[in-house]
Amino acid sequence: MYNLGVAYGEMLKFDMAIVCYELAFHFNPHCAEACNNLGVIYKDRDNLDKAVECYQLALSIKPNFSQSLNNLGVVYTVQGKMDAAASMIEKAILANPTYAEAYNNLGVLYRDAGNISMAITAYEQCLQIDPDSRNAGQNRLLAMNYIHEGHDDELYETHRDWGRRFMRLYPQSTSWDNPKEPERPLVIGYVSPDYFTHSVSYFIEAPLVYHDYTKYKVVLYSAVVKADAKTNRFREKVLKKGGLWRDIYGIDEKRVAGLVREDNVDILVELTGHTANNKLGTIACRPAPVQVTWIGYPNTTGLPSIDYRITDSLADPPDSKQKHVEDLVRLPGSFLCYTPSPEAGPVSVAPAVSNGFITFGSFNNLAKITPRVLQVWARILCAVPNSRLVVKCKPFCCDSVRQKFLTTLEQLGLEPLRVDLLPLILLNHDHMQAYSLMDISLDTFPYAGTTTTCESLFMGVPCITMSGAVHAHNVGVSLLSKVGLENLVAKNEDEYVQLALQLASDVDALSSLRMRLRDLMSKSPVCDGANFTLGLESAYRDMWRRYCMGDMPSSKHMMELVQQQQGISEAPNDNSQQAQTTISSMTSSREEDLLHGSAIKENGFSSPAPSSMVDHFCDENGIC
Repeated sequence: MYNLGVAYGEMLKFDMAIVCYELAFHFNPHCAEACNNLGVIYKDRDNLDKAVECYQLALSIKPNFSQSLNNLGVVYTVQGKMDAAASMIEKAILANPTYAEAYNNLGVLYRDAGNISMAITAYEQCLQIDPDSRNAGQNRLLAMNYIHEGHDDELYETHRDWGRRFMRLYPQSTSWDNPKEPERPLVIGYVSPDYFTHSVSYFIEAPLVYHDYTKYKVVLYSAVVKADAKTNRFREKVLKKGGLWRDIYGIDEKRVAGLVREDNVDILVELTGHTANNKLGTIACRPAPVQVTWIGYPNTTGLPSIDYRITDSLADPPDSKQKHVEDLVRLPGSFLCYTPSPEAGPVSVAPAVSNGFITFGSFNNLAKITPRVLQVWARILCAVPNSRLVVKCKPFCCDSVRQKFLTTLEQLGLEPLRVDLLPLILLNHDHMQAYSLMDISLDTFPYAGTTTTCESLFMGVPCITMSGAVHAHNVGVSLLSKVGLENLVAKNEDEYVQLALQLASDVDALSSLRMRLRDLMSKSPVCDGANFTLGLESAYRDMWRRYCMGDMPSSKHMMELVQQQQGISEAPNDNSQQAQTTISSMTSSREEDLLHGSAIKENGFSSPAPSSMVDHFCDENGIC
């Protein structure tokens, strides 16, 4: 029954898997693996309380069961219970010192708690044990964006090296049957796991609605783990307009690449980059003649198989020194188009009007709130008498995280009594209404906010941002400039502080701006879905024309990759063969890591390490 449960799990028939695991436990009350695997299924169904119950039951049977210790730590991390999570994951490592993915999960925990250097160290510990860990490798790349400001080539080199290594795991298409007719209707494929109430979804909705489906047929490849009302709305929109919707959750990335070829996709656009549940393995197979990355990741993917990266001239200025494997395509306006949540609710009056003091705030995640950011924020608060700071993010339900945050600010001269720390707010309406608590939003650097900035502006809260040397630093520059708030963009930290002080000095002007900011944003290019999509379609057409003329930006990088591989295969010593073998063993599907764990033996439950379903954890999407 246990093995049958594993098989049903592999087939994504989770209701049947639950029945089988429960029967296995009934027949053998010592089967901790069945309890563990039940916990994974409940966790993926967002029934976290039931998942915790299952993991704890497994641990009551086997107190040193490393997989359940790890999995319980993952759930606690999701809940923001950082101390409890750290305790569980550290116990998992103590029980199994070579448990590579437990170090990866420890890295995610540190990242969520805002300690990026410790997160990167944990990812690297995972990679020392398992050099081919896809989760740790990609989580490390994402984490580097939070602290690197682009003054050297380390970010680029690290991404490029990962991309070259990753490409060796997949066979690449070198020819396609798509007719090379420059002006014919095109098939545009979008692949993402984020077609639900998620940061990326607010920026992909406009194209889905406004694409001219007679000239640009849309195919959505949805790797959504758990669909919601927004998923269903997207599906209905696409199908009603004559597009195609494919659910690819749990399908091997190479098989997905085969589907893309069968659908005759001309331009395949991935929306995830090195973030959770990505399908970069599909992109590595080069199933479409033209391949593009957009929205979900603030840097190069490093994949030689991607031709273009969509951006704009403010997020990536023409004189930028930041390097990319992809060719940059700059849209005429902003590279983002925001579709506001219908659950946002009305704009509230500036709280300073009734409070008599200014409240600054940020709803960005802790990973973006670096020590330098806190230093600048403390300067602002200390210079504005009686002002307050409100910060909201998931880990603030944990006392130690709250205390560390407050202590850091106190050391910078800001009294803890002037700081309000809010935990995660689950309902979207309540989250949006929480902007009523702040007068001025403070952006982060060198990794600026994206969805949080758009939400802030839509709720009438002006945002202070700062330009920098890399795309991640400049997203706020692009958004604010297109809304008409260029005057809130600083060139350096001192100017950032001065802009905040200037904005805070006139409550009447601040209140007036708040009441007209939503209308200003709604009429700006940032929310003009129709014109944005025309510009996007024009960019797609230009890409296709280049392809028809034989111009494929990825060709150069693919040629370099082939030459490099040939150099490795022709090397006379044995070390090169060993390296190639190591690379070949890398997991080719993140879904296998996240959901299914290792293959089992016939009597699987008698051998806990290889048989149990392990809930490896990857980083959340980087755009929020």
